[in-house]
Amino acid sequence: MTLLEAHPDLVPSADLAVADLGAGSGPAWLDSWLAAHRADVVAWRRRLHAAPELGRAEQRSTQLVAQQLMAAGLEPRTLPGGTGLVCDVGYGERCVALRADLDALPLPEATDLEFASTVDGVMHACGHDAHTAMLLGTGLALASAPALPGRVRLVFQHAEEVQPGGAIDMVADGAMEGVERIFALHCDPRLEVGRLGTRVGPITSACDVVEVRLKSPGGHTSRPHLTADLVEAIGLLITQVPLLLTRQVDPRSGTVLVWGAVQAGEAANAIPQHGVLRGTLRTADHATWGELEGTIQQLVASVLAPTGVTYELEHIRGVPPVVNDEVSAGMLADAAVTVRGPDASAGTEQSSGGEDFAWYLEHVPGSMARLGVWPGQGPMRDLHQPTFDLDERALPFGVRVLTHAALTALTT
Repeated sequence: MTLLEAHPDLVPSADLAVADLGAGSGPAWLDSWLAAHRADVVAWRRRLHAAPELGRAEQRSTQLVAQQLMAAGLEPRTLPGGTGLVCDVGYGERCVALRADLDALPLPEATDLEFASTVDGVMHACGHDAHTAMLLGTGLALASAPALPGRVRLVFQHAEEVQPGGAIDMVADGAMEGVERIFALHCDPRLEVGRLGTRVGPITSACDVVEVRLKSPGGHTSRPHLTADLVEAIGLLITQVPLLLTRQVDPRSGTVLVWGAVQAGEAANAIPQHGVLRGTLRTADHATWGELEGTIQQLVASVLAPTGVTYELEHIRGVPPVVNDEVSAGMLADAAVTVRGPDASAGTEQSSGGEDFAWYLEHVPGSMARLGVWPGQGPMRDLHQPTFDLDERALPFGVRVLTHAALTALTT
């Protein structure tokens, strides 16, 4: 019995018939599984989309995945906190991993989808519902194979969108033990469905958070010489630290500090006693990322030294860049070509966004690729926007790509 037969009320009455863009690209057991279960993969995505959960609260999402895996005779292991799980498919010493993320974003949905979010202020605006559905489909398809050349570890990760991310928890819990290589797909609304964007080397950037809390005796704006001008100090930080940073790091590293929040004072004629400045610090270079904390500390100290304003600096280390291994990136590109032909593989640019898949690559080689989800016409609905949506034909294509990449990695 399929998921839809067991739960006819799982999703609204929208048509779940989705074309398999790679039909016939084999192996035969994969073709058979997708022919029987494509609608299930779509249903899982829609169920997750309708009931999104924020990072570290993905209990229902984790349970949905666990139930489907157990129904297929597999033995998933949920992390102690109840969110996130790992599950091995197959047997043998060799093991490769596939990763998907479970969490949604704190955004109100502004789509007209029949299966739009039922949770106020929360939606899957980054495609994690699709990532999870594809990985679940891949795992169950692999479980249907007569035999596998080793083990494929399914890593359903919680809390990708928060700091510190759930990847750190997964690694600490042993998700990478015995793993040779790891792969992941991420939705790309700028790439046409049926295409896969790959890149050797950095594909995302490091992202840290910088917060400066300032203190001053305060005073009257008519007598700034009798106090320390906190607002002026904040203005210097806003303009000077990003500028000076460009002379401290290699410009080819793509390093940028952008302030996103500033608060200080209320009255026009009073110099405030307290203020705060927050921003994000990004770099495309792994080595530069390792040096930035000390650089920012020195710059903030030097800018504020003449002002008399005291401060506390908090530098919250985020994630390193995702740096794709050449062999792993090639396996994903070859998988796309195997599924849909030479035009399925595309290059892709490095993003300045952060992605905690990077933590897995600190332990094993691997690669993340960008999965095309744009229908090929109409607007490109960007990630992290209330209007984000995707072409569901990408789901079976993603299942095929992940399956082919995992099999290649186990037999190479």
